[in-house]
Amino acid sequence: MKMDHDVVVIGAGIHGAGVAQAVAAAGRRVLVLERTAPASGTSSRSSKLIHGGLRYLESGQFRLVRESLLERERLLRIAPGLVKRIPIHIPIYRGNRRRQAWIAAGLSLYALLAGGREHSRFRRLARRQFNDLDRLNTEDLQTVFQYHDAQTDDAALTRAVLDSATRYGAELRFPARFDGATRTEIGYVVRYRDERRDHVCQTRALVNAAGPWANEVLAAIQHAHPPEPVELVQGTHIVLEGELTRGGYYLEAARDGRAVFALPWQGATLVGTTETPYRGDPSDVRPLPEEIDYLLGVFRHYFPARQAKVLASFAGLRVLPVGDRHVFHRPRDTVIRTDHDRVARLVSIYGGKLTGYRLTARRVLDRLAPVLDLNEPLPDTAAIPLPP
Repeated sequence: MKMDHDVVVIGAGIHGAGVAQAVAAAGRRVLVLERTAPASGTSSRSSKLIHGGLRYLESGQFRLVRESLLERERLLRIAPGLVKRIPIHIPIYRGNRRRQAWIAAGLSLYALLAGGREHSRFRRLARRQFNDLDRLNTEDLQTVFQYHDAQTDDAALTRAVLDSATRYGAELRFPARFDGATRTEIGYVVRYRDERRDHVCQTRALVNAAGPWANEVLAAIQHAHPPEPVELVQGTHIVLEGELTRGGYYLEAARDGRAVFALPWQGATLVGTTETPYRGDPSDVRPLPEEIDYLLGVFRHYFPARQAKVLASFAGLRVLPVGDRHVFHRPRDTVIRTDHDRVARLVSIYGGKLTGYRLTARRVLDRLAPVLDLNEPLPDTAAIPLPP
């Protein structure tokens, strides 16, 4: 059987799209298999932020924050039609768990990790500006910090990366069900089915970018590496009538101290997210009534004078490492597993952030370089524009 592809990628979320772009830009043949539609899973159900992860500083994830902040600036540069800078406000009230000095220290470190650029700095708003903040509750309001991150349409960004990959020659098949892969001396024989018929093809390498389905996919691959022990955590968002006009808000939930964002989104307001352990079929994830009530309660507490009519709700799944710590404190780094330390033909991606998709793709390409006969320097996808 002839070698049909150099890499087959399973999953067309943001990580699968990023890997396809990197492989295709390196001049190698890549096929992407997606069982439903691009960005149909978690990559269309995020908080829509391109950010460093300010809250991850609390759990000491400094390297992740630094990398994400640098990626934020790169995406602002190569995708100006998709990624926009947005002001975000942190109101501090009497009785908040996180005090002014703590927030100021965190924002100072955030700016330092971002390289001290102009838009990485933060400021305190003057008290006279409090009443201009989208009817924010001002009772017991002590101060408001303002900093900047960035916002995107996550599904549109994923599609733009896939479009870039196809311009470099990548093939995309959806809906296409991955049925399994058999190991050979030179790669894998892959079986999949599209809407018309069953297919068999041969590839040098496989990339498992199936997100919450990663271990399910792994079980259908012969001589795969062991499955990663992970926990699925549901994150729900609600969309409320009426748009915030002054930017976004980083709010502390009174009940448990969690961070909740309220963000302007397509003429409405996006509020999220929750962290609920999930043990069902990833395809069946749905917002829970108690999650919607929780998010509504946070929003109404901070914006009691605004309408809070729910227009829509959605839920996605984070893939986090199993551990004893609360999910808030679990690492958010992307976990990359291979079938061999030096010459990998199978790479699986677990977890990760929307913001860091490009770095994840580069690291996957590094693992596959010996099999794909790639020599340094590898193509820099940070130099490839991403039009809407």
